[in-house]
Amino acid sequence: MLILDDLLLSPFRGGIWILKQIHDAAQEELANEAEAATTELSELYMRLETGQITEAEFNAREKELLDRLETLNSREAQGEAEEGEDG
Repeated sequence: MLILDDLLLSPFRGGIWILKQIHDAAQEELANEAEAATTELSELYMRLETGQITEAEFNAREKELLDRLETLNSREAQGEAEEGEDG
């Protein structure tokens, strides 16, 4: 009976495994995107200090990056909250 159960449930287990892999890849991509935005923000500060960009250019780009980071952080927090409810 156990072998039959395993055979019947294997498509579902495979589907769950695939969905978990997709979820993990999406989480990793979000983490990488946040890290890239933080790095770009650091570079932006350096460019301002060295005079490569004006303060107006800095302010505009900084706002974009900070908004992007805020969005990423809120998505991450929402994802953690959803995992907490499931767990």
